[in-house]
Amino acid sequence: MRMHSRQPLPLSFGATSLTFMLITLTFALSVTSLPANTEKGRRRVVHVLEDDTGEVIVQTAPGKVLTHRGGSITLPCRYRHEPENTDPDRIRIKWTKVTDSLQFEDVFVALGRQQRVYGTYKGRLSLEEAGPGDASVIIHNVTLEDYGRYECEITNDMEDDTGFVNLDLEGVVFPYYPRVGRYKLNYHEAEEACKQQDAILASHSQLHKAWLEGLDWCNAGWLEDGSVQYPISHPREQCGRKDSPAGVRNYGYRHKEDERYDAFCFTSNVNGKVYFLKRFKKVNYGEAVKACVRDGSVVAKVGHLYAAWKIQLFDRCEAGWLEDGSIRYPIVNPRARCGGPQPGVRHLGFPDKKFRLYGVYCFRKTKQEAAGGFPATRPPTEISTMRKSSNSIPINATSV
Repeated sequence: MRMHSRQPLPLSFGATSLTFMLITLTFALSVTSLPANTEKGRRRVVHVLEDDTGEVIVQTAPGKVLTHRGGSITLPCRYRHEPENTDPDRIRIKWTKVTDSLQFEDVFVALGRQQRVYGTYKGRLSLEEAGPGDASVIIHNVTLEDYGRYECEITNDMEDDTGFVNLDLEGVVFPYYPRVGRYKLNYHEAEEACKQQDAILASHSQLHKAWLEGLDWCNAGWLEDGSVQYPISHPREQCGRKDSPAGVRNYGYRHKEDERYDAFCFTSNVNGKVYFLKRFKKVNYGEAVKACVRDGSVVAKVGHLYAAWKIQLFDRCEAGWLEDGSIRYPIVNPRARCGGPQPGVRHLGFPDKKFRLYGVYCFRKTKQEAAGGFPATRPPTEISTMRKSSNSIPINATSV
């Protein structure tokens, strides 16, 4: 990981100039989600400008591509070099991931036919090579951590140009606090708590989108960038004054070690099946764990249940144990005796693990996921001389 500042380079229009284009694509959603107003696809407008010399430059607004965890996605990037007979072996393509805190993580570098993939992208990323001027890369088996902003930089000798693509994931944001209670997690503990529930800390944009879809939560939680925020759709006195406008309330950036809050986690498509294990008798927590194992599964995590509810439309009006010792159940179609008028994942707290009052939700991985497999990519030729990297549903509600 490296950290630095960059000044934008002016475009030049001489014989050696680089003209850079981000190709915009339309991606249809492959997963049904509950909000009726969810977009069925995304399209970016291409702006064509003409400078004083008559040279045409093709530019776009920063592009966004959409996929889900476990899927494959192309990060589009195209360039045109003047003159066109420039030796392609002299052109360097570099992809970098940029965080909200302006840290830069090396992802991919190519110089001619030599290529290098960095970090967790190894074995999952390859150059698309769809023709001359194509610097697009394909990411297979997309992970939650792949979410974010990517920089595509094209360099030839002293000339370079840069464009950005945002990789977005279909998924769900959910508030989380552990058995020990609310406001008990510092930043690092919140990060680990989300990870243990098959999720990551949500970004501000993910939380804002969840708020637009109706998420209303009156407890502040950590986000990925180290800020503490909470979404309010229905202002009330106990949640920052009734006369305050609805919105995402922001406490700003807090001390990551000393201050303690809840967490807002984000998860995406689960590569497996979440189901309620049918039994004649209720079970305690230990019996629940054993029952799932006997059925060839494990006790589901909180992130598993939220993803199944939001993406797979999982609906079950029976309370059951989850891996963290909490009792929850998912409701897509609200009805009498199922916890209120709004859809959401109902949360009944953390009872004594000895109580035999509930069923259990199990999770079984797909065969491909269990084997750790994903689509293979063509192994690139390593560059031995290059520097290595430094390191929508109304209310995602939880009833308590």
